[in-house]
Amino acid sequence: MLRAIFKFLDNLESIICQLLLVSFVILLFAQIVLRNLFSYSLPWGDELATYAFVWFAYLGAVYATKMSAHNRVTFQFKFLPRWVENFCAVLTDIIWIGFNAVFIYLSYDFVFNKMNVFWKSQTLGVPMKYFYLILPIAFVAMTLRILQNNYLKFVRKVDLVDPDSQEFEQMKSANDASGNGPQPREQ
Repeated sequence: MLRAIFKFLDNLESIICQLLLVSFVILLFAQIVLRNLFSYSLPWGDELATYAFVWFAYLGAVYATKMSAHNRVTFQFKFLPRWVENFCAVLTDIIWIGFNAVFIYLSYDFVFNKMNVFWKSQTLGVPMKYFYLILPIAFVAMTLRILQNNYLKFVRKVDLVDPDSQEFEQMKSANDASGNGPQPREQ
């Protein structure tokens, strides 16, 4: 059951991120074409593209959390026992969850208690509450993804690898296998 829920969330996050990315790129492209060819622009285009980009950035952070792709300095752990790396990873994740909890509380309080219901976006006329709603949503989702990754890593013993470092290792091994490793520079 839990696996099905996370699979659904994975697909939903991916689809929403893709739709937001395509939306703001198309909107910005349309704005450029309209301005340069017709000396006209959509009055609401820039604003909607901005909000789509903000939502994309926050949901992208959630997706990066799921993929364990956030920047972490891990080189020093090669010289230390494995338990030190695990301890530091758990400690940093606890600090991250604590930060998220504070931000969830503050953003929820702002969106649902302090934000004036009459605040509307300038050109779209949509209540700003809907645009700011991404803050508590994203930080709750990031917290769930941190917990999910720790569960996978420490309970299920799944080795979570950052996609960039995994790709780097694949490229490195492909170069080593083909003999195309780093060549000395000519002067």
